[in-house]
Amino acid sequence: MLIDTIAIVGVGLIGGSIGLALKRRRVTRRVVGVGRRAASLRAARRLGAIDHGTLDLGRGVADAELTIFCTPVDLIADQARAAAASCPSGAIFTDSGSTKARIVARLETGLPNDVNFVGSHPLAGSEKRGVAEARPDLFDGRVCVVTVTPQTPLQALAVVKSLWRSIGARVLTMSPEAHDAALAFTSHLPHLAAAALSIALPEKYNELIATGFRDTTRIAASDPDLWTAIFVENAGPLLRSLTSFEQTLREFRTALKSRDTQRLRQLWKQSHAKRQELAQREGIHEDD
Repeated sequence: MLIDTIAIVGVGLIGGSIGLALKRRRVTRRVVGVGRRAASLRAARRLGAIDHGTLDLGRGVADAELTIFCTPVDLIADQARAAAASCPSGAIFTDSGSTKARIVARLETGLPNDVNFVGSHPLAGSEKRGVAEARPDLFDGRVCVVTVTPQTPLQALAVVKSLWRSIGARVLTMSPEAHDAALAFTSHLPHLAAAALSIALPEKYNELIATGFRDTTRIAASDPDLWTAIFVENAGPLLRSLTSFEQTLREFRTALKSRDTQRLRQLWKQSHAKRQELAQREGIHEDD
């Protein structure tokens, strides 16, 4: 695909990586970055993630046929509504947010200038942040969920799917609700568990942490504001996943209290088999 101008609102790790990938693969002639800090936009230009940067949202999207919102999930809908008044008629909006149902519900209908919104979520990133961490290969072989509802315009859907494929991602389509239910288990619950484990560590043991603790809590270093917004936006599915997790913890607690080695071994075997299955399945799903 080739789009003349693409705007990226929020040029951090994800937005910057999108810009770098777009430029490397020559998907677009011009990438415009929209941000809150001039210094970050200058850094993005130096890295080659954007061709032009602006602090003015309306000016940034004025010529963009496609705009990608890479800001915290609690900001995306309002920013998109504000941007729609300034972009070309018939422009397409998408995003990279980790929650989808509330965003899609607010933006799928009623945008001015015949703007169409299609929700997206690339399953890529890290606990690090900022455009300095951006990489042009961040999406290579990674899944990107593109959401579909009965109201999704097919042409806009095709453009958004093509966008993500053009920068190396493997596209899966599902409803916003199915996405949020799945990500509650596969992303949001792990972040909550990592945060809780970090908090639970008594300070007197700080010098005694081992590899397992470091590996398990790595994502607890993620942006607190970003993850607070994600937890609140996806509170219902996350609470349901947390209930399931708590039930499993109770099974471990019960077996441990009774020194039930057979049950503990069964639980470990179950977890081992699940982890092996996930490792074997990784990277084989693709939506046609």
